[in-house]
Amino acid sequence: MPGDLPPAGRPTARSSCPPGGYPPSVGTPRVYRTTGIVLSRFDLGEADRVLVILSPEHGKIRAIAKGVRRPGSRIGGSVEPFAELEIALARGRTFEVVSQVQVTHAWLAFRDRLESAATAWYLAELAERAVEDQEGAAPVYAILRRAFGLLDDGMLPGRVARWAETQLADVLGMRPEVERCAECDRMLTEEDGFRWAPSAGGVVCATHPSPPGSAPLSLPALKLLRAYRRLDVEAIAGLRLPAAVEAEVEEAMRRFLRAALEREARSLAFLDEVRARP
Repeated sequence: MPGDLPPAGRPTARSSCPPGGYPPSVGTPRVYRTTGIVLSRFDLGEADRVLVILSPEHGKIRAIAKGVRRPGSRIGGSVEPFAELEIALARGRTFEVVSQVQVTHAWLAFRDRLESAATAWYLAELAERAVEDQEGAAPVYAILRRAFGLLDDGMLPGRVARWAETQLADVLGMRPEVERCAECDRMLTEEDGFRWAPSAGGVVCATHPSPPGSAPLSLPALKLLRAYRRLDVEAIAGLRLPAAVEAEVEEAMRRFLRAALEREARSLAFLDEVRARP
């Protein structure tokens, strides 16, 4: 593991000053540090790896870890997903360059539980899609960090996913409507018939024509959708629920996020494959 990182806010390298000119980026440190979680990665060349890092201050950062795939790399074991890192980055034209890495918190327990690990990949993909490059993302970062902690503590992966999906929808300003009809704004009652309509923004009562892509929604599923909105996560963890109701809510949220993000998460195929195994 590398040594201590440079103090926050202090440049660790100086930009060269051309003769008769000014430094190319006056007042901007060439090397900076941030807290981050690796969301995804892909190999580049024979030994390098490109990382997509979520930072609360800087949003989504694309950085290259040079030589990380070589045996004996100083940072090879540190730039893995499912860990919170303190990272020193050098500014680059296309990618930032990883200079130093220190693991500050690792979620180790859930890595050995395949469904929990697959759920973590899915939530990391949602976070990657939800955040723009180089924009602050503290609320999304907090949700992902909390979700990884819940998975590590052994909470049911499906419930962690539904909680995180609901929280992400809230912070992104696309919360599905589950209290009132999304068409007429009338407060829903238990006597109503319900349809789940992502194109309309949530639940629609039976007095309206079915919106495109809508599907029936049971009263127990509606109550569970409301519970994810109203209850804290510890209360959700303790609920006793029929599997059919949880499956209905899972499908409803998948359809809603598919419509909101305009495509389905690639990692869902792997998650479904894992869950289908005996």
